[in-house]
Amino acid sequence: MKSKVFLCLMLLIISTFLCLPHAPAEYEPYTQFSLPEGAKARFGKGSINEIAYSPDGTQLAVASSIGIWIYDAESGEEMALLTGHTSDVRSVAFSPDGNTIATGGGRDDRMVHLWDVATGDTIRTLTGHTSLVRSVAFSPDGNTIATGSLDKMVLWDVATGESIRTLTGHTFWVKSVVFSPDGNTIATGSEDRRVRLWDVATGEPIHTLTGHSDYVNSVAFSPDGNTIASGSLDDTVRLWDVATGDTIRTLTGHTSGVSSVAFSPDGNTIATGSYDNTVRLWDANTGDPLRTLTGHTSRVSSVAFSPDGNTLTSGSLGGTVRLWDANTGDTIRIRTLTGHTIRVESVAFSPDGNTIASGSYDNTVRLWDANTGDPLRTLTGHTSRVSSVAFSPDGNTIATGSWDDTVRLWDVATGDTIRTLTGRTDVVMSVAFSPDGNTIASGSGWSDNTVRLWDVATGEPLRTLTGHTDVVMSVAFSPDGNTIASGGGWDDRTVRLWDANTGDPLHTLIGHTYRVDSVAFSPDGSTLASGSLDGTVRLWDVATGDTIRTLTGHTGTVWSVAFSPDGNTIATGSYDKTMRLWDVSSGEPLRTLTGHTGDVHSVAFSPDGNTLASGSGDSTILLWELAPAPPEPEKVAADVNSDGVINIQDLVLVAARFGETGENAADVNGDGEVNIQDLVLVAGAFGDAAAAPAAHNLSILTPETVQQWLAAAEQMRFTDAVSRRGIAVLEHLLIALTPKETALLANYPNPFNPETWIPYQLSKPADVSISIYAANGAMVCTLALGHQPAGMYQTRSRAAYWDGRNAVGEPVASGVYFYTLTAGEFTATRKMLIRK
Repeated sequence: MKSKVFLCLMLLIISTFLCLPHAPAEYEPYTQFSLPEGAKARFGKGSINEIAYSPDGTQLAVASSIGIWIYDAESGEEMALLTGHTSDVRSVAFSPDGNTIATGGGRDDRMVHLWDVATGDTIRTLTGHTSLVRSVAFSPDGNTIATGSLDKMVLWDVATGESIRTLTGHTFWVKSVVFSPDGNTIATGSEDRRVRLWDVATGEPIHTLTGHSDYVNSVAFSPDGNTIASGSLDDTVRLWDVATGDTIRTLTGHTSGVSSVAFSPDGNTIATGSYDNTVRLWDANTGDPLRTLTGHTSRVSSVAFSPDGNTLTSGSLGGTVRLWDANTGDTIRIRTLTGHTIRVESVAFSPDGNTIASGSYDNTVRLWDANTGDPLRTLTGHTSRVSSVAFSPDGNTIATGSWDDTVRLWDVATGDTIRTLTGRTDVVMSVAFSPDGNTIASGSGWSDNTVRLWDVATGEPLRTLTGHTDVVMSVAFSPDGNTIASGGGWDDRTVRLWDANTGDPLHTLIGHTYRVDSVAFSPDGSTLASGSLDGTVRLWDVATGDTIRTLTGHTGTVWSVAFSPDGNTIATGSYDKTMRLWDVSSGEPLRTLTGHTGDVHSVAFSPDGNTLASGSGDSTILLWELAPAPPEPEKVAADVNSDGVINIQDLVLVAARFGETGENAADVNGDGEVNIQDLVLVAGAFGDAAAAPAAHNLSILTPETVQQWLAAAEQMRFTDAVSRRGIAVLEHLLIALTPKETALLANYPNPFNPETWIPYQLSKPADVSISIYAANGAMVCTLALGHQPAGMYQTRSRAAYWDGRNAVGEPVASGVYFYTLTAGEFTATRKMLIRK
């Protein structure tokens, strides 16, 4: 259970030791991918705190640690970067007319800026908050802005920038504010675990909604204004009846805190983002889960539906924004390249990854900008379908094979034909450059059935490799250039390995039961992959010719195979209209990519391995973004539990292992024993983490425990800077854990049946008891808690517990009851409800 002490700790400690990024002095344009309808993307810079669509759905504003990025929501093109806040931007909202953006600044800024969307200029700055602004919201008429912060919640006049009124009542940070659709009500979510409803006209509270057992991070009204959804650090989403304040239902499924909630425009779906790195979609009417969207590698900080409800956008602290098809949950397709008028047979990336070449049954070769998807030029000259394209190693030349029985070499820069290689007696099915760029291999059929090697400089044939008994469907050079692989047709069904220098056969690989359509070497040259009409992919040991494993899953011909640049993944394209990604070491399927409406004839990885291109019988090329695996965080000795964060949990683990000897993760200094020195080193490392700091759960500590640690540390007379820093952290912990005032807090759950917990806090030691009374004033029972030291008593292990029974052990009836805390001279009374 978190409380006010969390803020104390964060302000006193973490802000001291962590440096927040500031907006850069200069901004370099960063153009993102072009996005057709239904396409998906990932983009963004800096840690993403909140995202918002413009009312017309054409723009996307992203509040980040760098500034406010403005994107074209359709194309993904970056339009502007708004800078002016002096620290990270925590919140962002468009005005209802789409002409103004409001943003809230971080801890070192604390201001609200209004920006002109058309020019990017600051209209005015609203000042008055003394802490970071966690949430901003426009009223439906656009005349008022509500802002939520640690210090207060304020309503502002948009036209003048003047404060209209301040709403008070929350006892801790306001993390989310939102206007009802009619503009008459504001809902707020706070770290005091409550949702509050306020009358906009008067500023008076309407309802206080209790039930969450941890921070409320986000609130949202349904489009009809009758329901509120709230997401909490207690891992749940609650739906509330606006009129009565009652809980309608609780949505469970996230495995960590819920950071953001949003209703779809039709009100039928709720989207939630979580600390567990996922986005979930829920049926708003039943509360049933619809689907879980995975792909983010860090906390999902914000979710938003496009105004038409077809796209869901999510932003994460990892710095990415993902666009999802709200109906299917698809997130990988990023771009569609259109222009060919019939089937795309082959695609290839240039060595620098900036250009894509595609060959089609429309007799043309097209070059595309791999970064924007824009067409560069069309190469014409073949008189029949183009079956294969390949870039030279230097990227200056393209080789193409065609059903017109020729191989053509093209100048990439001009698109001109360099030369035409003739001499084949049948169609050219496949071409490949040697690694040194001096030789081209081509595979042919049906009356030819050979592999030919050509001199690139002269266009003269070097040698002919014979042995296949049917058309040669595919050829490939090994990375060292010493071996050629070729795949045979219907009556052949073999893969053959040849010595590239002599033309001698090395191995004949037998196993496929139908035509072999594609062959590819792994980057280290030790493994060969082959795809077949039999629907399988086979991996072969190049040195021995033995089968390593067979990959099954496609339901049609495997037209194309390609290794990722790191050799860990194989991509395959199939007649079943899908692409599949496979783990090379295990042969296990990793992912199935769907989106083409025709069979997939060719797949190719970009040189950096982050993009996959696929060419299809539907005449299009799709580019797919393949997010690289996040790097393993460096292990820090003070990170005792190896969760990438140095925090309270590590302190407690060290304390729990005091006195243990031998190899132990809690032995931070490696001296063979876990003791106070290790604990002080952990405290001194607060803020030095392998990942972003997580929330500190102070409920597992007590003032007595920290006081004992401090006493032991002072006896050690530490003099080094890290240890003294650790002692300072412990001193601040003691201050944070000691309440400034004694208080009785709200019981939870409430209403309850049959048990509840009653939290309280003591500013000084006292004899404590809690008396429970019926509505008529009759005593029900007394909970004698004895003499308690100063501290927080909020968790279930420390709060007072009542099982709903009277002094003689009988269950009490439903109804309203009162409970009174007596702590020394302090008394306080609150109300609770038993509902059976």
